[in-house]
Amino acid sequence: MADTSIRYEVQPEWVHVKYAETSQFKEVYGFAGNQGVINLEGIRYLPKGRPSDTLLIYMHPASTLQLLPMPRAMAERGVHVLCAGSRYARNDTALIMENVVVDLGAYVRHAREVWRYKTIVIAGWSGGGSLSLFYQAQAEKPSVTHTPAGDPCHIVQAGLQPADAFIFQAAHVSRAVVLSDWIDPSVLDENDPDRRDPELDLYHPDNKPPYSAAFLQRFRAAQLARIRRRTAWVREVLERLRKQGGLEMERGFVTHRTMAEPRFLDASIDPNDRPIGTCFMGNPETVNTGPVGSARFSTLRSWLSQWSPDDTHAHGEKCAAQITVPMLAIEHSADDAVPQPHTRRIFEACASADKTMECIRGATHYFSGQPELLDQAARMCIDWMQERRLLE
Repeated sequence: MADTSIRYEVQPEWVHVKYAETSQFKEVYGFAGNQGVINLEGIRYLPKGRPSDTLLIYMHPASTLQLLPMPRAMAERGVHVLCAGSRYARNDTALIMENVVVDLGAYVRHAREVWRYKTIVIAGWSGGGSLSLFYQAQAEKPSVTHTPAGDPCHIVQAGLQPADAFIFQAAHVSRAVVLSDWIDPSVLDENDPDRRDPELDLYHPDNKPPYSAAFLQRFRAAQLARIRRRTAWVREVLERLRKQGGLEMERGFVTHRTMAEPRFLDASIDPNDRPIGTCFMGNPETVNTGPVGSARFSTLRSWLSQWSPDDTHAHGEKCAAQITVPMLAIEHSADDAVPQPHTRRIFEACASADKTMECIRGATHYFSGQPELLDQAARMCIDWMQERRLLE
């Protein structure tokens, strides 16, 4: 059993996994999808002198997680860790969640068949939570044959191998769900973000927290309405391109102002220990108007797959209702990214007979300046794995 008081030297190892896949058109810049082969890159953290039959896999749809604190902390305490990058690493513009599920499946197969790990635990962190739930649900019972845009996908044919257990930490229900919580409903014209409804402008001087229940009800309804208008436009353009029958099969577009979350300004909404007036990306108003933001740049198909709450298959609650392996859900009580109710929602939706929920008091999303809470989180995960003989 791993002794969490011991600290191991961590040896990083570059990982390259590739597999054949054909598609109608190339959707990824660079080498990742070159000539019918998907090339994936990751980092495996190996604690020096500590063999193991267990591998812990972290994967995010669009980020590489090796620089986050949790993977290295687990490796320093004797756990073999893989930080897996998808074909869309660091660029989610054209991201198709169904494809990322197949990418994750390639890593799991490599871990079992090449590295010979006997036990696989998937850790869904942040945006990796809904991805990992989507993967596990489809690995246990594959059913998704097409993307929300109607294109065939390879999930059923991929032979996904289920993980043996699941950790859901500092993660949200879905990228699409958080966008519906964050998008600015004051925008009246998608092509002119300066045309806005001041009554729905969260940053207008007349709209100050605390917000009334009536305001929040109208605000949330307008957020969802904006997303659905955007989705209707996406479907119209996609259908028009298909009917044209030419070589133009996809199109990119910009969605302005996507960071207007009342929770970041009003501590009375779903109260916890999060800081107010800021968020994980900085000042919310600056993020709202800046070039970097959720769903800022997207393709038509990607919008339907990852950003439309009515269409995405990567909806954490729906996927959690299909998984049966042991699950540990961890909430960070001062999380400045994940909405406070999301961990509980996933925990309650999970169909596993063995599920546990914990809360790390005072923990921010990234444990910034919180080494003692990072240590608590690592010990929590290791103890939970050892109790279930997932880590020998």
